[in-house]
Amino acid sequence: MTAIDLNSDIGEGFGRWNLGDDEAVLGIVSSANIACGFHAGDPRVMARTCRIAVDNDVAIGAHVAYRDLAGFGRRAMDVASEDLVPEIIYQIGALSALAGAAGGRVSYVKPHGALYNTIAVDERQARDVVAAIREADDSLVLLGLAGSVVLRIAEEAGLTTASEAFADRAYHADGTLVSRREPDAVLHDPAEVAERMARLVAAGELISVEGTPVRLRADSICVHGDSAGAVEMARAVRDRLLTDDISVRPFVGR
Repeated sequence: MTAIDLNSDIGEGFGRWNLGDDEAVLGIVSSANIACGFHAGDPRVMARTCRIAVDNDVAIGAHVAYRDLAGFGRRAMDVASEDLVPEIIYQIGALSALAGAAGGRVSYVKPHGALYNTIAVDERQARDVVAAIREADDSLVLLGLAGSVVLRIAEEAGLTTASEAFADRAYHADGTLVSRREPDAVLHDPAEVAERMARLVAAGELISVEGTPVRLRADSICVHGDSAGAVEMARAVRDRLLTDDISVRPFVGR
């Protein structure tokens, strides 16, 4: 591998509350998953984040979620299809308008939190998300978990897909993420995370919490913008990749 994308979940402030240093992160990553107002973000935050992304030549993605501000989109929900499909379209449309006003465009979609985890295994909700993307704009790329149900369904439906790995999350041997409710699910040491990502790019594998290698396909690496030390972690990963002669650029448009 000679190039890989580095993405981050950002724009997750709301009103007077800020979450993470979006401006600093956008100076490091190559793709930005911008919250669309359902789990976090509001029009002002979305517009500002889009402008900073455009200024830094960072690809813009719609970080769509369940309508769950109180739970930050991390609570599992059994949303009916007649609600979920238009809610995804609504979020894509809102961000697309604000991105366009900033001189950019939305080029991909990445589901957030509980929705992301649910559609990795749940066919009905996965089909709803795919249907919503196709109805909103079938040129959008779907970014998701490697080997997930939703990526298979999206590919069958003719959408372009991309797979990601999480720099700051622990994995089980079967390739699933360790639940945030478990200890050590989130990694915090920038040097350790950078070394893990170097191994992923070089060998296509990580070491699971069970101590065995887990094979992962990754077109993009995610560093969560709300993690403690997110800026330092993103910078450490980028610096290590560049040291290993791996260029960092968006997965869209390659």
